Amino acid sequence: MNNKDGKILVVEDIPSILDLLEITLKFRGYQVMTARNGQEALEKIEEERPALIISDILMPTMDGFSFVQKLRTNPKTLDIPVIFLSATYVTPEDKAFALSLGASNFIEKPIDTEEFLLTIAELLTQGTPTTPRPLDQESFYMGYRARLENKLRYKRTQIARAERLVQTVSEDQRPAYEALLQQALLDRREIEKELKEVLRIIEEFQK
Repeated sequence: MNNKDGKILVVEDIPSILDLLEITLKFRGYQVMTARNGQEALEKIEEERPALIISDILMPTMDGFSFVQKLRTNPKTLDIPVIFLSATYVTPEDKAFALSLGASNFIEKPIDTEEFLLTIAELLTQGTPTTPRPLDQESFYMGYRARLENKLRYKRTQIARAERLVQTVSEDQRPAYEALLQQALLDRREIEKELKEVLRIIEEFQK
């Protein structure tokens, strides 16, 4: 099946990045749908099935990992190709977990636009992709927990470094580091919230 004329669903919570991705894709002639988190994306898919999904990972309400796990465990959506984009989950272990969920590709931010567009074109013209068997729920949450705990350790270190730098850099440089600190604090809050929910679910499995 050739999907080159189908719509692309872009899932991204940062408005400026969402706008940039949408404009880039539309400029190349693609039809685009957008959503700001995994839950909103699932609702959009109920209305219209996309040919391809491009999703961030770290998002509020429902992040990219949980979103794709739901796609892969639903017979109606298990074969929709997914490209993950992330500036946060970029370790080899993060990428391996993403691919184990059935992602077709993983692209780090900031995006190389030409590589990004080539990947999209290939996925839309290659026919129905072969996806791995979905992880069972317990395996998914155990793997997800490891990724969240690792990322939380990283964010705590990043925040400590940014807090020290805000106090020591020049006035001209300070706004940039303050913005970095605020983003890291927001990221930590989202990761902590998601980890709390994942630990609750794991506890239910172990009862």
